[in-house]
Amino acid sequence: MSRYRAPLRAVAAALAVAAWVFPATAAAQETVTLCFERQDVKPWRTQQGDGLNFELLKMVAQRLNIQFDFQSVPWKRCLQQLQANAYDGAFAVSYKADRRELGVYPGGAAIDNSKRMHIDSYMLLRRKGSKVEWDGKTLRNVDGPVGFQLGYSVGEVLKKLAVETDEGSQRADELARKLIAGRLAAAALGGSDANNVMHGPLGAQLEMLPVPLIEKPYFLILSHGMVAKRPELAQRIWAAMEQARNSPAYKKAERAALGEEH
Repeated sequence: MSRYRAPLRAVAAALAVAAWVFPATAAAQETVTLCFERQDVKPWRTQQGDGLNFELLKMVAQRLNIQFDFQSVPWKRCLQQLQANAYDGAFAVSYKADRRELGVYPGGAAIDNSKRMHIDSYMLLRRKGSKVEWDGKTLRNVDGPVGFQLGYSVGEVLKKLAVETDEGSQRADELARKLIAGRLAAAALGGSDANNVMHGPLGAQLEMLPVPLIEKPYFLILSHGMVAKRPELAQRIWAAMEQARNSPAYKKAERAALGEEH
């Protein structure tokens, strides 16, 4: 029997080294399936998987040795499927009270903004020559509906301002064209969408009001099923989100993407 001991010891040593050198292969990576809106929202994300949101999630996955499976779907369907536990999470989601039914925000009942993915603003666009005004509190000279994208939380803000709204468009450029055609008095767009429109072919016919309509944090929210089945992993993901977002590597990438790199 002794003649087998040396080979067995060699095999055991080799396996131990392999497990140390290749830790990712020592155990299967956990997979977390996330949906996101099937639309480019630069610099945060594109349908092809580029942008700061994906950079951040890549860092989170590396820190936790997990794998994210990204699914691009229309926004309302993404949120509906999240509520049905068809996906483990959705990003990037701003806060609305009724969205607690769809999934769980970091911090639970007390939203923890430190676990956000990013902050973005909603801006108002008007046709050139329009008299629509916004001073941060009151909308004036609104002679028609204010448009916003289907399923977006800014609709709740507009309704509180007691203005007529139009939620019939999926895309920022659709809203811009309706605005130029006179079917809208103004359009409420996310800051990155608003900048893209203003620097695109339609921008010459539009003006962006200088005061943001609102500024919001955006989160990765996880399904109720995911949090119930894997509560520890959920907390680790949100904690890693904060750590990665505050890391020098991500801050450098963010400055470069936002044009703040010197």
